Amino acid sequence: MQTGTPSGFRDILPTEAVARERISDKVRECFSSHGYLPVETPLLEDKSSLERGGRVPESPFQLFDGDGSLLVMRPDLTLAIARMVSERMDDATLPLRLRYCSPVVREESRLSGQPRQFTQLGVELVGGSGVDGESEVIALLAEALTALDVPDWRIVCGSVTPLTALLDSCAPNDEEFRANVLRLVHESDLVGLDEYVSSSDVDKTAAHALMRLPRLAGGEKVIDELDDLLDEAGVEPDLRGTTELRALVAQLSRLAGEDRLYFDFSIMNSFDYYTGVIFKGYAEGITAAIASGGRYDAVLESFGLSSVAACGFMLSLERLQEILGEQGESGVVAPGVRVAERPLRIAVPKGGLFKDAVRLLGAVGLPTEELANPGRRLIVNAGDVEYIIVRAQDAPVFVAHGGADCGICGSDSIIEAGVDLVQLVDLRFGGCRFVVAEPAWRMGAAERAYAWRGTVRVATKYPRITRSYYQRIGQQVDIVQLHGNIELGPIVGMTDRIVDITATGTTLAENDLVVVDEVLECTARFFSGPAAYRSNPRIRELSERMARIVAGDKE
Repeated sequence: MQTGTPSGFRDILPTEAVARERISDKVRECFSSHGYLPVETPLLEDKSSLERGGRVPESPFQLFDGDGSLLVMRPDLTLAIARMVSERMDDATLPLRLRYCSPVVREESRLSGQPRQFTQLGVELVGGSGVDGESEVIALLAEALTALDVPDWRIVCGSVTPLTALLDSCAPNDEEFRANVLRLVHESDLVGLDEYVSSSDVDKTAAHALMRLPRLAGGEKVIDELDDLLDEAGVEPDLRGTTELRALVAQLSRLAGEDRLYFDFSIMNSFDYYTGVIFKGYAEGITAAIASGGRYDAVLESFGLSSVAACGFMLSLERLQEILGEQGESGVVAPGVRVAERPLRIAVPKGGLFKDAVRLLGAVGLPTEELANPGRRLIVNAGDVEYIIVRAQDAPVFVAHGGADCGICGSDSIIEAGVDLVQLVDLRFGGCRFVVAEPAWRMGAAERAYAWRGTVRVATKYPRITRSYYQRIGQQVDIVQLHGNIELGPIVGMTDRIVDITATGTTLAENDLVVVDEVLECTARFFSGPAAYRSNPRIRELSERMARIVAGDKE
């Protein structure tokens, strides 16, 4: 019999509750001093009502009420507040300055180590005037972080406007191309973006701009680079969003002068949600954003409020606890460790990728002598660099959870991990492919079984890749996950087929299995955690050196 709280939920005892109250009170005082008034929305919302404003993340926390309405435990406060404003308030009340402190619930894998309930502290400015509203909200975030004494905080800004304007210019009528580009940028898969755009029919100048734009980062001068890039691609000046970005810098000149304001155009996501500036708050030693927000006029328009500007942000109470050294654990920070004062941590994969990874690390100028024969050491210290030696399948998890700043592994391991990463460079070694295979003597049996069963049974070590493939071809699949000897699945009759990795096809041939379809091709990639990438310039420099080395090898 299970006792205690459900997985991902926990009790908060008095000592920690006092610490949380102390943080919340300070934030509330900051928000209130600028005229932001408290609101509360229901813990349960009608799912169809929320979906009017934007995509609601899939969640198991749903139920039907007595009227048959599908209810969902709120995964987000902004959608709920936008719904409330559209239903309960009118134009005469604008601008509205609202604040909240409420729990939200989101689904997380039971194996991810992350909570499923957490508390958001935030504000929404509805009806503000364009850039003035955005600068007010960002300045308020800066004031809150300062009041809390958050160490070495920085606000990193991006914008969806330059990319959407570029797509409007180069592919105005190609909805499939636009959707794929936006998806890859949303997923921070810059390698996949390069591959997709390079193979498209888009003009070379526009293709270069599409691949380069998400990699632009720096102080206010990066806006000039952005203008130059969009000018070459033929995007009209008044559509680029750079005028608004310059106005934002002017109004936040103090932050810009203190290097607290930074631009990184890899911060672009949720293109059906955000309509302008997007920003995130980072702090020393944390591997996830402590704050996130942006402009979301489209959400209000979906709720029936057209031509109304809206901008807001939320702070994570749990992550604030961690960064401030209060009680509470989110598993996303290494408190008290200054990034600039410790070695850069790189996850290096064991096994077949190890030699090529070490060769590349040496080629970009990193010390690799100690890696030549690490023995049983799991951490190899090489001065300004620490190598964390892990299984390739574990490298993404180490990086996502802060055990390393960046790493190398196959793209298949990144897909299977399903964690938030920025994929930076295709390293062009470790090539392999995923295939669907079946016994030669049972050719056609899978199709016959599918015809009456309505599903295909597949053995694999790679459930995410397999499910994605069958979704792409429009077939139902029952996955039998194995950890070795995948070939045995259909041979002994457990399954119809396998989805597995192959380099030469020798193992398949020796077991009389034949390939019936290609799933995807994989190579090794260099990747980073989002916070590390946007906070640690050493990672960006390293990725650029790797890209040059790889391009030279290719030539």
